[in-house]
This record gives sequence, C-alpha cells and structure tokens, in this order.
Amino acid sequence: METAPAQSVKATVLKRLDNGAINANYVSNRAPLQKAYFVKLPVGSIKAGGWLKKALELQRDGLTGNLGEISIWLSKTNNAWLNKEGKGEYGWEELPYWLKGYANIGYMLGDKKMMAEAKFWIDAVLNNQRDNGDFGPAVEHNGNRDLWTNMPMLWCLQSYYEYSKDPRVIPFMTKYFQFQLELPDNKLLEDYWENSRGADNISSVYWLYNRTGDKFLLDLVTKLDKNTANWRQAGNLPNWHNVNIAQCFREPAQYYLLSNNPQDLAATYNDFKLIRSIYGQVPGGMFGADENARKGYDDPRQAVETCGMVEQMTSDQMLLGITGDSFWAENCEDVAFNTFSAAFMPDYKSLRYLTAPNMVLSDGKNHNPGLDNSGPFLMMNPFSSRCCQHNHAAGWVYYAENSWMATPDNGLAAQLYTEGQVSARVGNGAQVTITETTKYPFKDLISFKLNTAKAVAFPLYLRVPAWSKGATVKVNGIPLKVANASGDYIRLAKTWKDGDVITLQLPMQIKVRDWAKNKNSVSVNYGPLTYSLKIDEKYIQEDSKKTAIGDSRWQAGADPNKWPSYEIHPASAWNYGLLLNEQDPAKSFKVITRAWPKDNNPFTNNGSPIQLLATGKQIPGWTIDQNGLCSVLPQSPVSNNQPATQLTLVPMGGARLRISAFPVVK
Repeated sequence: METAPAQSVKATVLKRLDNGAINANYVSNRAPLQKAYFVKLPVGSIKAGGWLKKALELQRDGLTGNLGEISIWLSKTNNAWLNKEGKGEYGWEELPYWLKGYANIGYMLGDKKMMAEAKFWIDAVLNNQRDNGDFGPAVEHNGNRDLWTNMPMLWCLQSYYEYSKDPRVIPFMTKYFQFQLELPDNKLLEDYWENSRGADNISSVYWLYNRTGDKFLLDLVTKLDKNTANWRQAGNLPNWHNVNIAQCFREPAQYYLLSNNPQDLAATYNDFKLIRSIYGQVPGGMFGADENARKGYDDPRQAVETCGMVEQMTSDQMLLGITGDSFWAENCEDVAFNTFSAAFMPDYKSLRYLTAPNMVLSDGKNHNPGLDNSGPFLMMNPFSSRCCQHNHAAGWVYYAENSWMATPDNGLAAQLYTEGQVSARVGNGAQVTITETTKYPFKDLISFKLNTAKAVAFPLYLRVPAWSKGATVKVNGIPLKVANASGDYIRLAKTWKDGDVITLQLPMQIKVRDWAKNKNSVSVNYGPLTYSLKIDEKYIQEDSKKTAIGDSRWQAGADPNKWPSYEIHPASAWNYGLLLNEQDPAKSFKVITRAWPKDNNPFTNNGSPIQLLATGKQIPGWTIDQNGLCSVLPQSPVSNNQPATQLTLVPMGGARLRISAFPVVK
C-alpha cells in the first residue's frame, strides 16, 4: 500500500461546513431555497455492516419482515390502498408507516422477496391515482379530505424512485401536489394529525421541486406552512403529543429553507429546548410523554412511544442537512443507542409501545394514571399498538441511510459511525467506495479504506462528537495535526488513491451528568453510551391476542404461538443509589471490556462488550408504587445506613429493564 506524506493531506477543523456551493453530483436545494449543508445520498448508496446489518437482518426475519401475516392493516383483502376510489375497511397510516422501513430494508439488504412485496404496494399506489390527482384511502373528517396518511406514502415513493428511477413517480407526485394546491385553505390540513404534521408533506414538496424546478411547488410550501399547526409559539407548543413533537418541531426550520427568516430556524431550536427543559431532564435523548407530556409528570419513569424515537431520529437526520449543526447527529446517536434499541425484544420479534429511562417492570397491566395511556402499554407484544408496530421499521434503516452524506464541495461526510460501505460520486464525478470498519459505539477506533479506479481529489469530513476530547486522525498510518477537535468536523483534503486508509480515534471518557431539575439525580456516560443498573430480567411468555392494546387488530390466521408476547419482571434488586467520589465523580467507575458477542447483537445485557463497575447502596423506601411503576426518584443526596455494594452497569440501550437516572447516596 502506498503511503502518502503527511503534507499531501490538508487537515482543517471546522465547527460548520461552508454551504456556499452546491453539490454537482447529487440533487440538492435549488434556488431560491437555502443551500444545503449536507445532502442525503440516494437510497442504495449505503450498505450497512456489523451490528447494524445484524439489526436489519433481525428485523427482516422478525416482526418487520413478517408483519404482513399478522397485521390486519396489511391485509390484501378489502384494503383501501388497493382500491382506486380509496374505499376499503383497512387503510390509514399503518401500511405506509411499515412500508417506508420495510422497503428500504429490502433495498439495503438486496432482499428480492422484500423488494417484490414492496413493489406490489408501490404499484398499487401508482396505478390507482384518481383523476383529480388524489390517491390513497379516502378518509374524511367533517367533510374535509384527511391527507395525513399520504405523507408517509410519499416518502415510500421517494425512496423507491431513488432506488429504481421509475419514471411514473415524478408525474404522479406533480399531479398530487397540483391537487393539494387547488384545495381551499379551509379544506387543507384541518384534522389533528395532518394539521400537526404538515412538515412531512413539505419535505416531499421540496424533494420534488429540487428535481423538477416547478415554481408552483414553492407556492404549495407556503400554503402548507400557513395551514400547519404553529410550531413557532414562544414558550408553548400547539400540542404536547410525544410523536407530534418529535416529528413536527422541525417544521419552522424546514420552512426557513424558503422563508430565509432566522426566526423560523430559531423556533425549531426553541421547541427542542422547551420540551427537554420541562420533560427531558433525563438520559437517553428523549423526553417523558407517554402519549402526551403532562404537568408534574417529569420523572425518569415517564416513557415515550417507540414511534416518537423513530421520528426524533428522522428529524435529527433532516436537521443535519438544513443547519449543518453536528448537535443533531449527537442527539440521533443518543436516541438510537440508548433508547430505541431497548424498545424491542433482542430478536426484534416484538416491541413495546412505551419505554422509559427508569423502567423496572414491563408487564401487561394498566399503569394509568402513572402513564397517560390506559391499557397494557408496557407489554412486549407483536400484535399490539398499530402505530409503533408498523412505524418502528424505519428506525435503523434510516439511521444507516444517513450515516454518510454528500457535501457542498463535492465531498463526503461521515456522520453516524457504523460498520458498512458507501459508494458515491465525488469531486468531478468519479465513483469511490469507502469501507468503514468499526465496533463503534462500543469501541473508539474507526477505519476507512478507499477504493477508486483512479486518483481523485475531494474533501472527506469526519465528525468529532462533543463528548470526545483528544481525537486523532491518521492517513496511511501517518498522524495529522487536528488539535482540539470536539463537536467539530475534521476536513481532510487530498488527492486520494486506491487503497488509502484513514483511521479516526475518538477517545471515550466517563462522564457523570447531573440532572439538577430531576431531584439532583445523575446518569453515567462512557462515550456516546449511557449506562444503566444491570437488573436480572425474567421473561414470562403470554398470549399476544390476550395482552394486546385495545385498538389492535390482526388477521384471522395470525398465530400467537408463533408470535408470543412477553412480560419482563425484575429478578434482582433495582432500588440502588450511587456512591460518588465528590472531587472527581468519574473515578467512581471502572471500565470492564468483554468479548464481542458471538451473535453480533451487542444491545443485550449478556452481550454487552463494555460494562462499568460502580459502588452504591440500596434505598429500601424506593419501591414500586400503586400504579406498578418504580416510584418517583428520591431527592439526592439520600442518607441511609445500608451497606455499600458493588454494582454492575450495562449499556442503557441493551437493558429492557433499567435504572438510568440514579439517586446519589451520601
């Protein structure tokens, strides 16, 4: 392998990229839209590897890949998605919620069966457009056409077009958006869900405008923004539904691309800060809103929907391109690694509607009013919950698709580190493939190997998370000077040759986070992973039909023996507080490195490659309360005379039962 002298690589550290240019190789924002900081690569450009590919394979072999035999909403009999008039008993958000993940997993894994099944539904949509341009289930509320359910289906069409270049998609979407533009304001986005979620519609209009340049589409964006719920309210939100917040807080920033009004961009940041300042004083990147955020319900035992996690990660990925701010990549990692992965059984054959940072029992009982919902909302159930049952499919595959992005200067940016491969056009249009090898987020070393037919000049950007101090970079084994990069991008400009190797090391440190607004509790991070008390988990198999949420429905042939549900009960004590070194809390923990799991699934207690040893004391008065939840945190510091005990902490994202926000004992 040829080694380049260090001076042949120009390394610079940037807080934010220059978005003055427009990427020449990929469709980006057209004028008059604000120029993009990052451009999402077309579906099919990235192949997942390592544990992330394993997660996608588990989804394929688990609930996502087999939901067609369970969910009544995916039935091909009497389904409104298969009817030109949009009539049928089954047909709302469930089908496109599932399809946007299912199809993309098929594209990423090259799975012919999944792609054929996805095309069956895509063809039905494309072939059943009505004469006026409308499509999909003809759902109405108070005489107004409900357009929400079409929004996720548009995303399915966009992914399909990027992968297949099917020429039917562009005229289909153009005709549909002409239909929307002709709707009077008092008939557009009037119902609760569609009114909250106009941002999803806007993103599809931008997608089409950037490909066709049709000026009427910009008029439609303004019309949609005007008729969408107001996410610009200072100190307030139009509603406090957890999925709406995670999905819709980005709407002002999306409109900023057209309005060029900095207040629109600021409103999105303000919304994010508002929900977290009141209900998000907890680890894991999310906030407590077990359906809706409620005053006084802000303890770490308050949960969030699996749908909310998927939508937050998606919003973070979109905001990366709009703002160029690496903050959004960090939040995406936080949610993905520490919250989303724990919402499923390890085999991805069932999931629960709600997951909380502090969760010591996951059963089929009703926990209301401790949780906003009434019903078995903590059950790991494959037959249950309709929205999350279908929408969870997109979480990991969207994460993989956004792990690399194109840059305005015709380069590539590594955004979300994960093993895999990206093939993309760079520089003057040359095709390169970069193979990424890493065990991140469990290990700190990331290696990139370039394959290119001939030498090509382009910039490569590496994101350095804000938690990492002292990041180092080598090109072909030669260290580069990149002092003090933290929360920044390292730009490597070079004429790259076939076989060039870049290594990035992101040193991980123990960090103890204080949650002063939540009883002075603490959480513990090592790199991007938050750690939870290891609680022995006792799984109790149940009948999925008997333990499903009330509005769940399934096909007559769905077999609960093949697809069981599970309660998870604690089989060890959980009510511990931590003893901390007051001068240097990080010294209270010892890092234990373990073998990589043979099944390549590190997000389990048994498979965790890293554990922490800590010292704590049991707090006898902290118990399960009358609602079946761990009672609210005691105020720290806690005085007690219990003996000190060694505790094992495991990654929060592998702990289906967990204490992640700890009291501190004196």
